[in-house]
Amino acid sequence: MANSPQAKKRARQNEKNRKHNASLRSMARTYIKKVQAKINAGNYDEAVAAFQKAQPILDSMVNKGIFAKNKVARHKSRLNAKIKALKNA
Repeated sequence: MANSPQAKKRARQNEKNRKHNASLRSMARTYIKKVQAKINAGNYDEAVAAFQKAQPILDSMVNKGIFAKNKVARHKSRLNAKIKALKNA
């Protein structure tokens, strides 16, 4: 356990940051799930709207260090491909 005052403070900060990051990560995942739900429902217009709403959120998670750049790029690419397939179907 932390004994020095600075170690105790770091432990408090780490716990606070962990909770904050968990909240942001959960929010980003929720946006992804909303897009997937619109795609599964077969509604192209709503899927596009949800995807456009999710994109800046996901990009900001990269800047904040919540997700890795390639992970977000992969998710966006796959969602966009599914939306395009939905349009063509």
